[in-house]
Amino acid sequence: MTAVVALIAGLLFGIGLLLSGMTNPANVVAFLDVTGVWRPSLAYTMAGAVVVALPAFTLIRRRGRSLRGRPIRPIDRTRMDSPLLLGSAMFGIGWGLSGICPGPALILLTTGDPRAWVFFAGLVLGMLLPRRLAPTR
Repeated sequence: MTAVVALIAGLLFGIGLLLSGMTNPANVVAFLDVTGVWRPSLAYTMAGAVVVALPAFTLIRRRGRSLRGRPIRPIDRTRMDSPLLLGSAMFGIGWGLSGICPGPALILLTTGDPRAWVFFAGLVLGMLLPRRLAPTR
């Protein structure tokens, strides 16, 4: 059942990205170009996502458990460490240079665009490399 729910959520997310135009890197770059011809469409997409997600997050936080009854671990919002800062910087730089975010990148892979494959390779390396370099805990 978990896999079915995840599949449905992923499909809805992908359809939303397609409909909003966020799979087009030019739209993302135009949003980030505040000194040029700025396109606010990404801001509208983010606002729509917040409106949809906020009630669900509020409900889950109040319950302290997922809808399947599993405990939810609260996130420590006060701790900023070097992995968080480095990962955030890498994400922002990659997003700004390519105009591709991980969600749309998965959709772009289906188009055969070589830029999507280069981005995806970097995404995978960015996820695997820190695990290999991190000291064993």
